Amino acid sequence: MAGLLEGKCTLITGASSGIGRAAALSFAREGAKLTIGDIMTEAGEETVGLVKKAGGQAHFVKCDVSKAADVDAMVEAAVKKYGRLDCAFNNAGYEGKTLHIAEETEEDWDKVMAIDLKGVFLCLRVEIRQMIKQGGGGAIVNTASTAGLVGSHGMPAYTAAKHGVVGLTKVAGLEYSKAGIRVNAVCPGVIDTPMVERLVAGRPKVDARLTGVEPIGRKGKPHEIAEAALWLLSDYASFVAGFAMAIDGALTAQ
Repeated sequence: MAGLLEGKCTLITGASSGIGRAAALSFAREGAKLTIGDIMTEAGEETVGLVKKAGGQAHFVKCDVSKAADVDAMVEAAVKKYGRLDCAFNNAGYEGKTLHIAEETEEDWDKVMAIDLKGVFLCLRVEIRQMIKQGGGGAIVNTASTAGLVGSHGMPAYTAAKHGVVGLTKVAGLEYSKAGIRVNAVCPGVIDTPMVERLVAGRPKVDARLTGVEPIGRKGKPHEIAEAALWLLSDYASFVAGFAMAIDGALTAQ
């Protein structure tokens, strides 16, 4: 039986760890041919090694998603390697500092926006152009957050950026679904990733509070987000477009 992404040339950004790495392993298991884009070369190559060890196909391209030239070169490298681009998971992100609005710095705001919002825009733009060039058809998933659906205390820049990702996803779904290009987003809750580990490091009360906001009683696992992204990219989700899927243990159901 063919995998859900059998033979699909698939790009993943932010795959050096966490959700991105879990997605690389899940997608490869389902037959995808992967291009791994990340600013972290050593960790990105490590992900490629894990994919190959599991019997999958992958190559690494160093990319800073906040730079248009890097993003364009990443997609060009993917197409050069496999001949086309069928799917993309725009997952690269940066959490920023834990600050209230009145404490937020322009530097932190700009960095979060550049990676989390501008980066998704730059990826979407060139991915859609490539898919149209191929004659249309394809699937894209953006990583937003529950912070893109509700407010997140102490993370004004991240919350604003992720709300922007949800908005971009809806617009892309409206504009390109007739061309057969489906664009959706995943909105993870509190997930056990290096990003969350950085937020709670040395702060057990913060760790307990983040776990406590999850009605399910625990943090999510990276593979739980990866499997949802896999479904959205697959033909099983062929009538799903412009959708921001909360994967959050009922956090946003409150």
